[in-house]
Amino acid sequence: MAGNTATTIHKVAALTLAVCVDLSLFYASGFVVTLSVFGHLARLWLTAALRCSALIAVGLFSLGDLRPLLIRLITAHSLLPAVFGTGTKALYYEESQCGQVAGMHCWMVCTGASLAAALFWEITIPDSDEAAEENKQKARELFMRVVRLYRPYYHMLCGGFVFLSLAVICEMFIPFYTGRVIDILGGQYQQNEFISALLFMGLYSVGSSASAGCRGGLLLCTISAFTCKVKVMLFGALTKQEIGFFETIKTGEITSRLSRDTTLMAETVCLNVNILLRTFIKTMGMISLMMNLSWKLTFLALMETPITGLIENIYDTHYQRLSLAMQDSMALANEAASEVVSGIRVVRSFNTEKHEARRYDDRLMGTKALKTRRDIVSAVYLLARRLTGLAMQVLMLYYSRLLIQSGQMTTGNMVSFILYQSDLGDNIRTLTYIFGDMLNSVGAAGKVFEYLDRKPQVDTDGKLKPDQLTGHVHFHSLNFAYPSNPNKMVLQDFSLELKPGQMTALVGPSGEGKSTCVSLLERFYEPQEGEILLDNEPLKSYDHQFLHKKVAVVSQDPVLFSGTIRDNIAYGLPDCSLDEIQEAARKAYAHDFIRQLEKGYDTEVGEGGGQLSKSEKQQIAIARALVRQPQVLILDEITSSLDTESENKVQQALASCPNQTLLVIAHKLKTVEKADQIVVIGGGRVEEKGTHQELMNMKGSYYKLVEKLFTEGNSVQ
Repeated sequence: MAGNTATTIHKVAALTLAVCVDLSLFYASGFVVTLSVFGHLARLWLTAALRCSALIAVGLFSLGDLRPLLIRLITAHSLLPAVFGTGTKALYYEESQCGQVAGMHCWMVCTGASLAAALFWEITIPDSDEAAEENKQKARELFMRVVRLYRPYYHMLCGGFVFLSLAVICEMFIPFYTGRVIDILGGQYQQNEFISALLFMGLYSVGSSASAGCRGGLLLCTISAFTCKVKVMLFGALTKQEIGFFETIKTGEITSRLSRDTTLMAETVCLNVNILLRTFIKTMGMISLMMNLSWKLTFLALMETPITGLIENIYDTHYQRLSLAMQDSMALANEAASEVVSGIRVVRSFNTEKHEARRYDDRLMGTKALKTRRDIVSAVYLLARRLTGLAMQVLMLYYSRLLIQSGQMTTGNMVSFILYQSDLGDNIRTLTYIFGDMLNSVGAAGKVFEYLDRKPQVDTDGKLKPDQLTGHVHFHSLNFAYPSNPNKMVLQDFSLELKPGQMTALVGPSGEGKSTCVSLLERFYEPQEGEILLDNEPLKSYDHQFLHKKVAVVSQDPVLFSGTIRDNIAYGLPDCSLDEIQEAARKAYAHDFIRQLEKGYDTEVGEGGGQLSKSEKQQIAIARALVRQPQVLILDEITSSLDTESENKVQQALASCPNQTLLVIAHKLKTVEKADQIVVIGGGRVEEKGTHQELMNMKGSYYKLVEKLFTEGNSVQ
């Protein structure tokens, strides 16, 4: 408590000392006026420098350290009288009252104004903390990455920027010649000058329009090409991710990145930089022309800039926050719609159409509320911007009248200046706005790059492609938990051997790890501990394409893609011949029903194979696996949708490959009985293994499972 009191007393003493020193110098400056030691302007700026130096010295002596806020306050407080006096002298050719007689009233006015200026600075350009600086640095890096991605289209961008410059230059001279025409008509009319001015106006108008059209065409073509490129890159990066990635990331978010964020990313450079350069070039050119017309009015017009900056800064802060919230809300709405469309059969069967419609409506209402808030912010900003511009125009007209009356400018010059000034305000507002918009676009690019830079957790950089593969598989001491639920171990110290030419059947209750073994063998996931060996080599050592040609899987609910039957059987094998496709279809006993179709192998299967029955889809999926001539074949209850005759034929076809390693997740007793090795899985471990007769004789888990579930109409799980 005593320490806080001492600190307060110390600060009050420092403030008192600073006020005394500043008042002394302020009164001394008035004394210098009476002696006429220096000229008026020289005296003002010399006094400002002395006051600033003295106050900083007092602050360092009293406080030991000065914060940036205090330094800015001292600077504004010291320089304000000099700036005010110089402006008064320049605009009115007379000295300001405070410059002639220094007194307490003038000092208090200047102090209040400097405090207001310091407050304005803090609102518009606050001190950046480390997090803000880090975000700015990240935004700059993302922007440069987007620029580098535009490398193949640099020639189109350069062409667009050349036409942009021509359009701006031509456009800038139109108001100048407008004023010139008014002066000619209002003064002594000379036909040659009048025709010359009109001719130049027409040429500049045509040149501006033609250049603007060429610029727009080139930049729009560039945006379209770049958007396609980024979408392909992003889609390629997404398809390389491990399966666990898609289990943790929602579909709506992915589609939002592919559709909306890639477009925003493309506009980051083309549209925003186009607007930025066009506005900057036009602003600099207009300021130069305005200075030629009246430098006094130009300085008056530029007073609008800090007010615009304050309004723009407040607007950008709220608008960016609401825009990011809208992106996330739209992704949630897209996710809800995607879930319903993909699971429409479940929705219909449970009669939840109204529930899903309400859920989607709730998501949309959330997005609508955010959009309404954003629109209100935009409306308030627009109103403030219009009022500021209107007030500035009224002030400009009033002061222009004074200059015309004093003979310092003509009516035509005034018209040209007013035209420039109205555009100048818009351009300055655009310059301040475009940076906020670029931050929004860079934010979208950051989300796209997040996916582009993501490294799959399952490595696919293996190089091993042996000429001969026996298909010997060894699960060695595996411990595994799914990425979506890392605390629940699905496999624990799991070891299993699959030998070439043998059929291994996995049985056990649901959720005990059977399908997980298949997923790991397919390298959809990486085990946390242990490894899977194929011919005594780790799976990750094999080439990705080679591995998935030699290890094929047929699931219980196969997925077909839009296209023909031929395309689906040869999926992933671009060089596969029709003879090979037909041979695989014969082995899967699909050839007969395919041949009976009107277009045969060229029949469209529809979205998700919707034009085919479930058994036909199953047979095509089997053919798709067999056409690869895999050394290791995984069957996840593939015969569940086949009739008895077709099931027997498929079993015979699979038995015709004597050297093939066959792993079956079986639910039917007659399938399990034929297996060379039956493995009972429970609690993520191998509980028992052996032939059907051996396991029945053991009277263990398998025996109990058979007794409980293998009755007529039932199957092992």
